[in-house]
Amino acid sequence: MNVSAAGQMPVMEELVSESDSMPKRMALICFLSLVMLMSILGNLLVMVAVCKDRQLRKIKTNYFIVSLAFADLLVSVLVMPFGAIELVHQHWIYGETFCLVRTSLDVLLTTASILHLCCIALDRYYAICCQPLVYRNKMTPMRVALMIGGCWVIPTFISFLPIMQGWNSIGIDHLIEERRHSEGSNSTSCVFMVNKPYALTCSVVAFYIPLVLMVLAYQRIYITARAHALQISMLQRAGGAGNSAPAASGVGAGSTSDSADHQRNHRMRTETKAAKTLCIIMGCFCLCWAPFFVTNVVDPFIDYTVPDKLWVACLWLGYINSMLNPILYAFLNKSFRRAFLIILCCGRKRYRRPSILGSGAPCTATQINGSTHVLKYSVLQNGNHTEQEKKSLHTDTESHESCL
Repeated sequence: MNVSAAGQMPVMEELVSESDSMPKRMALICFLSLVMLMSILGNLLVMVAVCKDRQLRKIKTNYFIVSLAFADLLVSVLVMPFGAIELVHQHWIYGETFCLVRTSLDVLLTTASILHLCCIALDRYYAICCQPLVYRNKMTPMRVALMIGGCWVIPTFISFLPIMQGWNSIGIDHLIEERRHSEGSNSTSCVFMVNKPYALTCSVVAFYIPLVLMVLAYQRIYITARAHALQISMLQRAGGAGNSAPAASGVGAGSTSDSADHQRNHRMRTETKAAKTLCIIMGCFCLCWAPFFVTNVVDPFIDYTVPDKLWVACLWLGYINSMLNPILYAFLNKSFRRAFLIILCCGRKRYRRPSILGSGAPCTATQINGSTHVLKYSVLQNGNHTEQEKKSLHTDTESHESCL
């Protein structure tokens, strides 16, 4: 009896531990499912919005956005589910070969997502901080296509090529085997450990170089935005003084000047908002990926003593960045927000763009071949409309109608 009772004790303890962990497991499943579902739906919505909205398709930046959304969508479809299954079941059931494929896809797609964010930052820098002619010469359709292609080709040199060849495990094969079967002979894990050369190379290419470029670009954008904010305040003061002056100089000239100031004021306000939005996206990017890549560099130099739970937390924090990108576009960009509402509300007219020739608007901005043009009309005594002026603003549409 005593022997039988002693033999039953481990079984009872295992059942009790499983019952205690069941609520935690359910909470984990709900959280991971929510992250994957929001990432899939959000990135699909971004891609559909750009494909269906003609105005969004005219902006070069949005081609980066579509490619970024595609990369994030693949992360949420091809990478997250297998990581979630392993996290919930605490072992890997798909074999060693698919473990290498899944790990390669993980590195490829997450690196592609980060490089797209870097390209978007560089595109915004040229659009906001440079003259329109410089931007058009720099960001030609061919160059945009090459940049997007680079965002997909470069990650292959730090993902499939070294991982499938085993370059990342040179010198640490025994450690990988120990961890792969650490939980018993019948339980295996999809272990991805890297040696020092691979950790440094991968982290520099996938994170630290893009981070430096993004910081430099956003710093210049912020300085430009502050200068524009100063110009806004000066224009407002000058406008107030002009309104208090007598109108003997002519009503037509005054209305033309006010209209030009209004357009310039609107452009500067929009660029300032774009800079703030980029800073928010930059902050989310650093918050999501910096812990993982700092840990990735430090771990080989401290004999791989970083706890597994910390690794998992840092990795999924990086995955969450794929979910955050479409949320940021939806809430912080007016053009995308309108396109999302049109899609979700089945194209209701109340969310569509107003006509550029609507009555009551003395000056209306429209987009022609990627540039913003201002059409100004005056009403003659016989009721006919005569075009007085048609001029291009000093900045491209993409400096303020961008996704950011």
